[in-house]
Order: sequence, then structure tokens, then C-alpha cells
Amino acid sequence: MSRHQRPRQSARRSRRLAAPPLRFFLPVTVLVFLLALLVLRGMATNEVFHDNQIAVSVDKTTVPPNLLTGGPIVDARGKLNNAPVSYSIPDRTVVLSFDDGPDPVWTPKILALLAEHHIHASFFVTGAMTARHPDLIRQIVAGGHEIGLHTFTHPDLALQSRTRLSWELGQTQLALAGVAGVHSSLFRPPYSSTADALDDWTWPVVKEVGQRGYLTAFIDADTDDWQRPGVDSIVRTAMPKQPGKGEMILLHDAGGDRSQTVAALSQIIDKLEAQNYRFASIGEALGSSNTTVPVHGYQLWAGRAFIAGTQLAVNVLPWLIDLLAVVGVLVFGRFALMIVLATRHVRRTRRADFGWGPPVTEPVTVLVPAYNERECIANTLNSLAASDHPIEIIVIDDGSTDGTADIVEEMNFPNVRLLRQPNGGKPAALNNGIANASHDIVVMMDGDTVFEPSTVRELIQPFADPGVGAVAGNAKVGNRDTLIGAWQHIEYVMGFNLDRRMYDTLNIMPTIPGAIGAFRRAALLEVDGMSDDTLAEDTDVTMALLCQGWRVVYAENARAWTEAPASMQQLWSQRYRWSYGTMQAMWKHRHAVLDRGPAGRFGRVGLPVVTLFGVITPLLAPLIDLFLLYGVLFVDASRTLSAWLAVLLVQGALAWYAFRLDKEKPWHLVTLPIQQVVYRQLMYLVLLQSSITALTGGRLRWQKLRRTGEVAAPIVEV
Repeated sequence: MSRHQRPRQSARRSRRLAAPPLRFFLPVTVLVFLLALLVLRGMATNEVFHDNQIAVSVDKTTVPPNLLTGGPIVDARGKLNNAPVSYSIPDRTVVLSFDDGPDPVWTPKILALLAEHHIHASFFVTGAMTARHPDLIRQIVAGGHEIGLHTFTHPDLALQSRTRLSWELGQTQLALAGVAGVHSSLFRPPYSSTADALDDWTWPVVKEVGQRGYLTAFIDADTDDWQRPGVDSIVRTAMPKQPGKGEMILLHDAGGDRSQTVAALSQIIDKLEAQNYRFASIGEALGSSNTTVPVHGYQLWAGRAFIAGTQLAVNVLPWLIDLLAVVGVLVFGRFALMIVLATRHVRRTRRADFGWGPPVTEPVTVLVPAYNERECIANTLNSLAASDHPIEIIVIDDGSTDGTADIVEEMNFPNVRLLRQPNGGKPAALNNGIANASHDIVVMMDGDTVFEPSTVRELIQPFADPGVGAVAGNAKVGNRDTLIGAWQHIEYVMGFNLDRRMYDTLNIMPTIPGAIGAFRRAALLEVDGMSDDTLAEDTDVTMALLCQGWRVVYAENARAWTEAPASMQQLWSQRYRWSYGTMQAMWKHRHAVLDRGPAGRFGRVGLPVVTLFGVITPLLAPLIDLFLLYGVLFVDASRTLSAWLAVLLVQGALAWYAFRLDKEKPWHLVTLPIQQVVYRQLMYLVLLQSSITALTGGRLRWQKLRRTGEVAAPIVEV
């Protein structure tokens, strides 16, 4: 290599390391987007950042005395030598103010009543309600009414930080900009009342918002209409205590049943008009400039984007919640099916009188396709040499470049034949082996797998039944002592093998594992052998056999020990190929849905079951984790975690049962909680990427995993 080539290669390697893997980017983006929708929806429904604590009144030592005896409008914006001032509502003038809205039921009725009497009022809206009901804000503005801020989530700001105060005001202004293209300089603190109630906790809030350019509006008359005390009580408390004196009346147009408020409002207007009062907004009453100003540019477009996102969240989230319910039904339905059908399978196959027929004793052919299996091939052949059943071993070297074929020749086993071929892929290697097989039963295994002495004998016994065309063995993870190995061990025992018992009972077994499977040679020839149409040739051929009417069964005592991927990168590569190949096989055999006979049964039973439990359920399962994260961070952490732990306990019980059926020691299950948090998310990302690849018609090349050869001998556990 020249010195000019080395820097270029180093630069390319640096770029590969620096760039985030594309396979992670899109799935993670989807998850982040959905979480953002959850948060936006939670903000709009007042779930996120909700705080219903209310400060208890304290001393008034820091409050300027003139404010305690002044009017309901406080100006602490630093004018007049930094001295805060207050303003009273002029005599014979009433300001009708409404808090907590807008509400889709009550605000339109109030607006209609105000329009009937040609009255302008002041509406102190929350950002959450503004984002949820933008049309009502536009109606308020179009009716000439005044808009003021009442925070975004309605917390008591006396108990909040300055950062929280800034967020509450900023988000509400953002919502107003997005809805009506305006900002407001009016503010009313939640849980506030008359100006003389200011104290050492609430006064700093008023000063802070004043420094930010806001007028703070308190009240003169609190009708307590939110308590629904009755129409007469609301009307009575709204009347001025001193005849002719101006006042600001507090009412609510949201927050519950406001029928009493609407009924009382009509009487209040009639009574005060009869006393020659005029009605005005705060700005009109004080004769000041407009309290709302139009916004342009970035503020306007940022507000519109925020409202668009919130509206999308509010409209989409109900669908996600429905999907979450569907996921729950599918997950627990699968649990129930596996328990019932796996138990039936065990009881049937472990009965003392169970048998497939006369013992199968004739020799069989074992095919070992190998491509660069230097580290593992000797262990594989040594395990086969210890078999207690007569076998012919055919190793098909698929163009290995690491000396795999040389190792096979050097071992010089008498019952081993070596076939060399140019690199053509695993299906081509297997078809070459099938064509050269001497016996009617063909066992297939991977070049990184080892068998127990009894494996072949146990695997072929179901062929005593002439209707059986293929048998799936019990694949075990040999390198289970690492964390990632333990996770795959749990997956193999709980997922793959428990599933196989269920599929065997239903007679819809979709996959014979490449690590250990046996076939009638006649059945393979009937479906034209192994196809390279998909990346999951084992799934493809199994589905083809089912469509031809052959039974595919599971032999639990036929154990094979395989070397599972030892890193996340290798695991990703393997599972991506599996997932994508399975989807290819399902699409290839989609015609079975409309067929008759065995193919139709598989198409209308097997394919839907595999689709529901193998694709849709795991693809939607991350919704559980999204809602878990949302609940812990924003809603109720203890209740959310309790629900998650309850589901985890159900999964743990099912996993323990699966381990018991497989006669495995359950101590690896201590890693199950971590597996659910980390490993399952990785499997989701793999499945999502596979789905995207399938939908976009992408191609995926064969991916060879690096092996270490550490699974050196069969391990028998009881």
C-alpha cells in the first residue's frame, strides 16, 4: 500500500466512524417523534408539568402598601422611578373577565351572549387550552375581545422557579402567535384574587412579570362560579359593593360545568345595564393602547409550527392509544396461546405411550454448508463423529478463503465427504449437498453448530410418520455466559422454542432453524430444493412444504449448540437478515391466502398468526415503552412503574415456565428486566429497519458473522 493510499483510507474510516449509522437514525427518529407527540399532547391536556400545589398566604412585608389598597391592575414594569402603580376600573364601568379557557362547550355560548349585548370582555387563556382549541381563540379576537395570559399549565407561580415562569409565559405566547398571530401584554396569575391578597410569595412573581413587560390583572369581585354555588349566588357576588363604583368581575369559561356561569352572566349584564354601567375590556376601561400586538417573522412561524404539532399530537394520539390497547391484547393473547398450546404439546409428546411409529434407524445424510468457518468447523465435525446414529456427513465448502476445506481434509474422517464449489451462497451449497446425498432423510446444520451424540437420532424419529416432511430441532445458545449471550439464551428458550411448540400444535410451523433441521429428501425435491429468492431460505422452504401439505413438527430433545453473535453489531446483522428474509418469504407465499387445501389453511391461519405475532406485535411493542417513559417522566411515576412491573412479572412467569419445559436452569432470568429495556429495543429497531427495507424494495446482501469457535462441545444441562 502506498503512502498516498493510506491517508485516503484513514479519512474514509474516520468519516464512517463519525457519521451516525443510518440504520439507527430512522428508527430512533420515529421513536423520538412519537415521544415528542406524546409530550405535546400531554402539554395540551395539562398532563405534562402539571402542578396543583397552591401557596399558603404569608406576610406582606415586601409588598408596596399602595398596591394593597389600590385597584386590580398592577403595573410593575419599572416606570415612574421604578415605583409600581395600580389602576382602578373607572366608575360606572365593569370589566367582565373569564379565566381558564377557551372551552369548546361554554366559550361559544359566552361569546354569543356578549355579542348579543355588544360587549367586549377580557379572556385570560391558558396555553394548553389555546393549543387544543385554536378556532375559539380566533373567535375571541375576531369579536373584539381582549386576550390575556393565564400561564400554559395553570400552576401557582409562587411555588415555581424563574425558569418555569419563563417557560409558562413563553409557551403561552408561542401558542397565541401560532393561533391568532398576536402577543399579549396582560397577565393574570393562577389562583390569584384581589390586589390586597398580594404577599411576600406572590409579589416577586408580579415584579418578575412586570420586568418582562406585562400588566398584572387581579379582580374586584370573585363570583366563585367554579364551585357552582347557584345562579343567584353568582349574580349577587358580581354586583358592585358600592353603587356606581367600577369593578373587574371574575368568571370562568372552562374547567367544568359552566352552565350556571352562562345563566348568571345574562342576569349580571341585564342588572348592570339597568344601573347604567358600561362594559369594557381592560384596555378600553383604562383608555390605554391595545394590549395585544401582532407578531411577524420567526415568532409567527414558530408559533404556527407549535400549534400544528400540537394539533397533530391531539388528533394522532388517540390512535396511538388505541394501538397500545391492540398491542396489549396481542401480547397477552400470545402469552395465553403459548401457555395453552405449549402445554398441550408437552403433554402430548411426553406421554408414556406417545410415539411417531416404529423407530427410525436407517442412516441419514448430514449437510454442513461452510463459508469461512475455520474457527468452528473442527468442533462441528467432532460432534458429528460422536453421533450414536449412522450418518453420512457432506461438507459443502462455499468458496471459503480461510482454509476451512483444508481443515476438513486434514481431519480425514471416513464418513465425511467434502464438496468444493465457487462461492454461491448458502441455498446453492445446500442444493449441492441435497443432490449428492445418499439417504432419504437429510439433516441440515450450520458450520458453527455442534450436536450432542443423540441429536440426530432424536431429530429424525418423527419421520416414522409418513406425513411429516420436516422436523425443527431445539437450538441452544452455547456462549451464554456473557450478558448479550444470556439475553439471546432467554430469547431462544422463551421465544423460539416456546413458539415452536405452539406452531407445532397448530400445524403452522413457519421456520426450520438453519442450525438444526431435518427434511425428507423427497419433500425437498417436491418444492425444488432450497431457494435463493429470499435471505431466509429456511423459512422459505418450510412455508413451501406446508403449502404442499407436509407436516412440520418440533423435536425438543434434538439439541444443537450454536454460537450466538457476541456483539451488538453482529447481532444486528444477523437479526436484520432474519427479519427481512422472513418478510420476503411471507410475501413470496402470500398467494396461499387464496388457495385451497393445505396451502389455503397455512395462508389463512399460519400467515396471519406469523404476521400478528412476528411482525405487528413486536413492531408496535415500543409503544408500551414510550408510554412507560412518558408516564414516569410526566404523569405518575409510581403507578406507571407498578403497571410495568406487573407486565414484567407476567413475562417472568412465562419465561420461567419456558425454562422449566426446556429443562434449563432459570438463573439467567435475572437479566430479564435489562433485556426488556435494552435488548427488546434493539430487536424493534431491527424489525423497523427491515420493514422499511421491505416497503422501499431495498436489497440486502448476505452478511457473514465473525465466529470464535468457543462452542467447542455439546453441553448437556438438566
